[in-house]
Amino acid sequence: MKRGYQGSPSGPPQSRSKPNPEGDGVFLEDESTKIFARKVADHYSARTNQTLEEREASPIIHLKKLNNWIKSVLIQLYARPGNAVLDLACGKGGDLIKWDKAKIGYYVGIDIAEGSIEDCRTRYNGDADQNQRRKKFKFPARLLCGDCFEVRLDRALAEDGPFDLCSCQFALHYSWSTEARARRALANVSALLRPGGILIGTMPDANVIVKKYREAEGLKFGNSVYWIRFDEDYADKKFKASNPFGIRYKFHLEDAVDCPEWVVPFHVFKALAEEYDFELVFAKNNHQFVEEYLKKPEFVDLMRRLGALGDTHDKSEFHTLVVIFLPALSVVFVTCTLSPDEWEVAYLYLAFVLRKRGQPDQMQKRNVKKGDNDTPITKEDIMYITS
Repeated sequence: MKRGYQGSPSGPPQSRSKPNPEGDGVFLEDESTKIFARKVADHYSARTNQTLEEREASPIIHLKKLNNWIKSVLIQLYARPGNAVLDLACGKGGDLIKWDKAKIGYYVGIDIAEGSIEDCRTRYNGDADQNQRRKKFKFPARLLCGDCFEVRLDRALAEDGPFDLCSCQFALHYSWSTEARARRALANVSALLRPGGILIGTMPDANVIVKKYREAEGLKFGNSVYWIRFDEDYADKKFKASNPFGIRYKFHLEDAVDCPEWVVPFHVFKALAEEYDFELVFAKNNHQFVEEYLKKPEFVDLMRRLGALGDTHDKSEFHTLVVIFLPALSVVFVTCTLSPDEWEVAYLYLAFVLRKRGQPDQMQKRNVKKGDNDTPITKEDIMYITS
């Protein structure tokens, strides 16, 4: 049986629109793509902020904590004090605390979902959870509402760049519905990152998803907390290397996701990114990522602080990470309450890091930002951008 996505290693098919690393090109969208983008936006807008008690009661709470750990590790590895950060598909601002701990100097978040941006605004202002002490972030911020895989961001953010670091967590695959959107996403990041700047992200692992689909008996596979179902168009379980965009499936994850997503063959993503002046630093499946970075004591301690690890001698409890990774650790009693089904979901994703080619210009001065950390973001401050 074939394993994973059988695509051409030579990269994406020849595009009728020439790539433009500066983001000056016009990438045309069809109406059906916009409809699917709106479905994704409506799904995330409809999700409300949960209380601490509700979050802890989630059937995938340990998976969520693991994902938070992975994002935290990426941020600790690449964010530097004073960095200007662009957060694509920032959602409800769940990573704001991570950026604050990294002591960044400026933050711009953009998301397509109006409800998510409003939640991000209230979280930044310290009003997200009345049961917790008001969090005061140390960096000024700006929020935009719009489709960052459709609109030109270099125009809207002309006074904000260049950025040192861009983050796109569990979202870049939504750009893969068409080649035009995939190119716009990369053109936006390339246009706004300084030479030597970093793009960190997480996305579904196409090799794992296609392998599991081919091993399944029908169009659908999953377990107690998730399922993936492909359309009848892919009933033969074959995917043309000549057309790696728009391979849609429905993804359902308990208490998290229930919307269409798209397969991103990573070798095609890498080749496309190279057209926009990016070079791959690494790409690791989440299982591999956990194994590698749990070898470092500081990241073991981080996972424990996030609540995904504990110290116990109770061998009756299922401890996924212990069984798999204990030989690589010098920590005898590291344990994890991640269930086997949650651990399987983690296997569906990978983490990646890209670096924009070139060396930073030490003489280049970033524009002075308006406002400071004492200035709350009002509803009127949110910029709405359209194509």
